[in-house]
Amino acid sequence: MTQPDSIDAVQKMLGAQGYVCGRALATVVFLSLRLGRPLFLEGEAGVGKTEIAKALAAGLNRRLIRLQCYEGLDASSAVYEWNFPAQMVAIRTAEASGGADRGALQDELFSDDYLIERPLLQAMRPDENGAPVLLIDELDRTDEPFEAFLLEALSDFQVTIPELGTVQAAEPPVVIVTSNRTREVHDALKRRCLYHWVDYPDFDREIEILHARAPEAAEALSREVVAFVQRLRTEDLFKKPGVAETIDWAKCLLALDVINLSPEVIGDTLGAILKYQDDIQKLQGSEAKRILDEAKADLEPA
Repeated sequence: MTQPDSIDAVQKMLGAQGYVCGRALATVVFLSLRLGRPLFLEGEAGVGKTEIAKALAAGLNRRLIRLQCYEGLDASSAVYEWNFPAQMVAIRTAEASGGADRGALQDELFSDDYLIERPLLQAMRPDENGAPVLLIDELDRTDEPFEAFLLEALSDFQVTIPELGTVQAAEPPVVIVTSNRTREVHDALKRRCLYHWVDYPDFDREIEILHARAPEAAEALSREVVAFVQRLRTEDLFKKPGVAETIDWAKCLLALDVINLSPEVIGDTLGAILKYQDDIQKLQGSEAKRILDEAKADLEPA
């Protein structure tokens, strides 16, 4: 599929994949595609940063390549590594046969046949459907040395393999970088990207999202679920529920054939929206009823 030619076309393309976004986010996605610039998305966990890369890949009919970041991630793990077991077998085989040319053997051992490509190298390779979508997920979990390496890789869209040389992307991948802001990412990397803060949606947008991702949910239940979650986000919690939790909770309620929310149902299903025991304990008993009453009051016409 060709790239969308307008902001409205971006919203329509993402919407067809079940991703509902506002015009501000659609604008920065459009500019990222048009200008070939990486897109840096920050926001709380569960607000849809990772999902936009998936929706983009599906909408553009491109391959999605995901680099999941973690503490200790280094360049070799992100770019490539050599298949050492296969190399050792080749060496033993050559020794057993005798008379192997050492230069030829070395060239063979460090060839594409023994190269294991990791996400960054995969993203530089040409693809018949067009440049892939490269998702660098939760960059804030990595260390600063990897961040510095990534800065160079995203500047020139190339990586160097000492034994083989430099691999440069014929067509730069569509790059989405996400961060949950557990630490600040260096300004130098942010300057290479277009930036957008993905916030919690307002009531109407979250209803749209729920309709797209859990269409089987009745309108009344959907409105109660969203109103309750929106109220819950105003509470003093260790981890506020994201949109992902709203969707999960609605699906859990559907599986239980729930028609309307009640304090008892909420108490039984809190594990779908809250992930810390301290937060769950805060909502036991009368607290769940208080928040539910406030949420229902929000739904009443003014």
